[in-house]
Amino acid sequence: MYVRSRALCPHTHPRLVACAGATAPPRACWRYTTTRVGDVRQGRERPLTVHHLNQLLLVCSLVLLIAVAAVRISSRSGLPSLLVYLAIGIAMGQDGIGHIQFDSAELVQVIGYAALVVILAEGGLGTKWKEIKPVLPSASALALAGVAVSVGVTAAGAHYLTGLEWRQALIVGAVVSSTDAAAVFSVLRRIPLPARITGTLEAESGFNDAPVVILVVAFSTAGPIEHWYVLLGEIALELAIGAAIGLAVGWLGSWGLRHVALPASGLYPIAVMAIAVAAYAAGAMAHGSGFLAVYLASMVMGNARLPHWPATRGFADGLGWLAQIGMFVLLGLLVTPHELGDDVVPALVIGLVLTMVARPLSVVLCQLPFRVPWQEQTLMSWAGLRGAVPIILATIPMVEGVEGSRRIFNIVFVLVVVYTLIQGPTLPWLARKLRLGKGDEAADLGIESAPLERLRGHLLSVTIPEGSRMHGVEISELRLPAGSAVTLVVRGGTSFVPLPTTGLRRGDELLVVATDPVRDAAEARLRAVGHGGKLAGWLGTTETGTKGG
Repeated sequence: MYVRSRALCPHTHPRLVACAGATAPPRACWRYTTTRVGDVRQGRERPLTVHHLNQLLLVCSLVLLIAVAAVRISSRSGLPSLLVYLAIGIAMGQDGIGHIQFDSAELVQVIGYAALVVILAEGGLGTKWKEIKPVLPSASALALAGVAVSVGVTAAGAHYLTGLEWRQALIVGAVVSSTDAAAVFSVLRRIPLPARITGTLEAESGFNDAPVVILVVAFSTAGPIEHWYVLLGEIALELAIGAAIGLAVGWLGSWGLRHVALPASGLYPIAVMAIAVAAYAAGAMAHGSGFLAVYLASMVMGNARLPHWPATRGFADGLGWLAQIGMFVLLGLLVTPHELGDDVVPALVIGLVLTMVARPLSVVLCQLPFRVPWQEQTLMSWAGLRGAVPIILATIPMVEGVEGSRRIFNIVFVLVVVYTLIQGPTLPWLARKLRLGKGDEAADLGIESAPLERLRGHLLSVTIPEGSRMHGVEISELRLPAGSAVTLVVRGGTSFVPLPTTGLRRGDELLVVATDPVRDAAEARLRAVGHGGKLAGWLGTTETGTKGG
């Protein structure tokens, strides 16, 4: 028989609080240990052995395999994968078949923050600047002013309709006002929506975590908030610090990776993720928004055309999935299903206020200056997806010892599960009803770049996808800049040196050698031809592959 105990570490230390980068006063650090009863009597702690490690690895690998298989099921049914992961955690918990006793909100919060850093990094790397640049003001308005409107309306509904005290109501309002980056990234990228909607929602989900975390921490700390304008000033300062650090780290990291040839291609993805995590840590330690810093740094690197980019995206995508699985399974373990019964009705009421009143009102008010059509506003209102982030934020009042914090966690959990189950699968249907679908667009080229340091050049590996307008274009019609040339074509598993009259086909892989001065121009020209065909540049197709006005 084993018991779980905790002891005060010999050295207390300042704890990083759940604010997006700020520090708190020193707090006691507790160390949790698992001890056998016989060892307790003899005063010995039971160490982790290789045998126990083998068991742990077996359980973790089985959970991962089940989660990977569940993605296939969820993609076919339209059910968000996060709900499947939560179900796995619940099934392993004390009310499930695993009967695992787990109640450490502190551990969930720490691991959740680490997972959120990885998820934001993956999301930032996949965010295209050309899509969010036109909608950056509207996305920023949703992430700041929209959050304030949502918090106020939801808190009022929670207080007057469900009887929560004002402090608890404000915490609930702040917690559920953040759209979840993992849920938004995973759902929206499977729906063929216009770039303006996708860019706005992705940028909002990447930006709004920081102010929401600051608000939740402020409402969860002891003592009233006397001056609201001081809180707003602190939010603005932390966001400014996080943004400055994120942009600086992202620019320095992308510059270094583009000018230093690493000895192995597998080192580039590791370096990119390390730079992204360093941006979070630097922002947090500077008392700024670490979440905003990691998202902006990743976005800068994601749009810098780094070497071995497809490998980096695949690595980041894998880490993002791993972070989501671990985070959701832990959250499922933390919840106690038999305690949720009394909180179902309050969760449904608060969720209804959030979904039907607070979110639409914030979208309408924030998009009014930008003259966004009502169809797009309707879809944005319904696409305010919640996921693991609100549940993780709900652990903050539990760690801080706020009265009724367990009820807050249960309400948020039920709200997220129910409304994600409703909103996620119905998004494609609503987009079709509102006639918000992309027209036929040429597929973008897959271009991977490897630096040739000694030759002062670059080797570009180009894949021509289905739907590319480069199909049928001859080598000479690419009109690549001087200093670059197509040196090899791989077609159907066979490689050959092309002639100027060689016609390109879908599925071809090209090797293009370009010197340093013309590397960017050569890639821009290839993308332009991929979007506009052989007449790109003469019919208004720009070098970035967009149509000129």
